[in-house]
Amino acid sequence: MKIRKNTSSRPGAALLVVLIIVMAITITALGFVSQSDVELACGQNMVLHRQMDYLAESGLEHARGLILNPQDVGSEYWAGSTGLQLVSGSDYYNVVVTRDASDLCNYIIDCDSYRMKNTERVGFSSLRAELRLDPCIAYWVGSNTTVRSKMTIKGDVYGNGTLTNNSIIGIDGDVFAAGTISGANITGRKSESVASAPVAWPGLVIATPYYIGSTLYSAEPNISTPPFNPSPSNPAGIRYCIGDVNMPGNVTINGTLVVNGNLIVSGPNNTITAVKNFPALLVTGRVEMEGSGSLVIQGLAQIGGPITTVDPNATNPSLNVTGGLFVQTDGVVSDLISVSVTAAPAIASIEVWPAGVSRRWGPAGGAFFRSIARTQ
Repeated sequence: MKIRKNTSSRPGAALLVVLIIVMAITITALGFVSQSDVELACGQNMVLHRQMDYLAESGLEHARGLILNPQDVGSEYWAGSTGLQLVSGSDYYNVVVTRDASDLCNYIIDCDSYRMKNTERVGFSSLRAELRLDPCIAYWVGSNTTVRSKMTIKGDVYGNGTLTNNSIIGIDGDVFAAGTISGANITGRKSESVASAPVAWPGLVIATPYYIGSTLYSAEPNISTPPFNPSPSNPAGIRYCIGDVNMPGNVTINGTLVVNGNLIVSGPNNTITAVKNFPALLVTGRVEMEGSGSLVIQGLAQIGGPITTVDPNATNPSLNVTGGLFVQTDGVVSDLISVSVTAAPAIASIEVWPAGVSRRWGPAGGAFFRSIARTQ
């Protein structure tokens, strides 16, 4: 029997088919691996981006806390810093704070967060926010009161009773009252029958020796030979006067004027500028604006009240306060006095140490972000 050979078969054909299949599987697998690597990198980038977003938001909250508590910084308000960290590591954030020059209760905060790797930034997030201090009290009166015709108020107002607004220019802010509110020219909201003041009375008391931390200092008497400035023995620049005090004009005080009695302002160009964390003016009695007297206050003024004039021939006496004007009784009671009050919490906030124990107070009751936007 003759066996016939199959000449159509080729040696190694099966091996070639296997190799092709293996190659196809390998290429497919590499594609999956490559796609997985891309997805993993995308996921890592997403995690990094989210972490930087959270860090930038933390930077905004950092700024918010220090703006609400200016006592914690050496400057008037915290302007920001660079290279900040929440925890040690490679993540950092920079903050820039800019105060609105036209409204001292508004701040713009820019925060950039980033991760450093081998001296390069491998992640980045940037946020911009507008922070509003609210309520931001400019004028506070502890009784029924009338906002007089020649008063200008930029900031919020509180009256512990009924409040009548007769101001020609008006109140550029919110108004809170324990009783009713009447009158026009109020740009903000009206809150009547409030159960408690949005910001408490400062409650400053007279103490001739005073503490800064645990160190005791002594105030200096009278205002007979101005100008007055702080000194190593009196770093707050406190001038303590017993009885009625007259400011005849051109009196400059860099520090605090304490009057255990009435303050009479009879001449022009009187100024009081508070030292950081201390009030500008503390008067237990009333303030009388006489003749052409003028007084400019930078900081907190706490007055027993009222603010008035007994001079029928007074020629436009003026009181200008940037910070906060807090009056226990009646407030301003004369239409002859030109009064301008601008809320400035950064310079009106105080920190005092009665008996060496720190007590803080500020005219801003809170803060909220009006807007937060990504800038990069």
